[in-house]
Amino acid sequence: MQRRRFLRLTAMGSGVLALGSGFWRSAYAAPARPGPGPYGAISGAPDAQGLRLPAGFSSRIIARSGQRVAGTHYTWHAAPDGGVCFPTDDGGWVYTSNCELPLVGGASSIRFDGGGTVTSAYRILEGTQVNCAGGPTPWGSWLSCEEWDGGTVWECNPLRPSQGQRRAALGTFAHEAVAVDPVGQRLYLTEDRPQGRLYRFTPAQWPSLASGTLEAAKLNGDALGGSATFSWVRVSASLPVYLQLARFLTTAFDGGEGCWYDGGVIYFTTKGDNRVWAHTPATGRVEIIYDHALYPDAPLRGVDNVTVSRSGDLYVAEDGNDLQVCLIAPGRERTVAAFLQLEGHAGSELTGPAFSPDGRRLYFSSQRGADGNGVTFEVRGPFR
Repeated sequence: MQRRRFLRLTAMGSGVLALGSGFWRSAYAAPARPGPGPYGAISGAPDAQGLRLPAGFSSRIIARSGQRVAGTHYTWHAAPDGGVCFPTDDGGWVYTSNCELPLVGGASSIRFDGGGTVTSAYRILEGTQVNCAGGPTPWGSWLSCEEWDGGTVWECNPLRPSQGQRRAALGTFAHEAVAVDPVGQRLYLTEDRPQGRLYRFTPAQWPSLASGTLEAAKLNGDALGGSATFSWVRVSASLPVYLQLARFLTTAFDGGEGCWYDGGVIYFTTKGDNRVWAHTPATGRVEIIYDHALYPDAPLRGVDNVTVSRSGDLYVAEDGNDLQVCLIAPGRERTVAAFLQLEGHAGSELTGPAFSPDGRRLYFSSQRGADGNGVTFEVRGPFR
């Protein structure tokens, strides 16, 4: 994207650093517990698309795997996974989505005009495999992550048909997601393995991702008590970490999943222990902001992809369980509640939650749908 826009976004990130990290530290003293959501209870009966939503919200289907995206000649990919929205110069946006299939992989985009009408769809990456999640960059590219032991990260242009560029310096492992900290000028990456690591990448020359230093995290202290910090151990980008000495010097995170930057904080999830974590790079602080083991009756299980709304609410999609997108809301105490639930798609998982640039629409997919074919949804309503 244009250099001016990148610099503007970086400045915005700097301006909200104190609000973001300070707000979460002062407002929350303990991991989230079950409580009412800001939009009330979800409906008892599903809508025509199979979604149970709060009052005032509605949904539509944007795309189905193996079928042409309505209004285009492009066939939507199978197994849609991680996704994000990017603004366009004409007031519209694109929703970008990965394909988590062996041998096929890649990523595609759907373009919308300012009124939300689909205008085109196209491929932005091919020749890869098991593209799971990823993350946006402040300069407007999509980082698509391959989730297998020899997987790498590919940087893509989401705004036009194109082919991504491999970013080998970001490591060789089962990549899940990546978040970019524009203030600290680093990237944070999760690894979806039971003995996976959390990584950070420091570019040799910001913002180029062609070379730099890759490190894995060691957790020090009590993250549940909010008093933990990270130290970092350098690793090789060319070999999987399980083949390196650093594996014995760093901390295992059980099934690293979603990763997102907002307001000076890196949020990431670990599916194996059903936790949501928050790391503030400026202070080094690490805390667990949700742990299902503390509240077995809490609605959020199978934590996976994560995103943050314009109000600062965390939205976490479930892999399995009862197929909900749950919301961790700001307040004097952390609370977690179901925001929506998809029925009739047993055996699937919810993937790729992402808000349109104006914050009024939420996109996500059911990866395997009701019949093995993915479905991509849009939810509209009075998001705060």
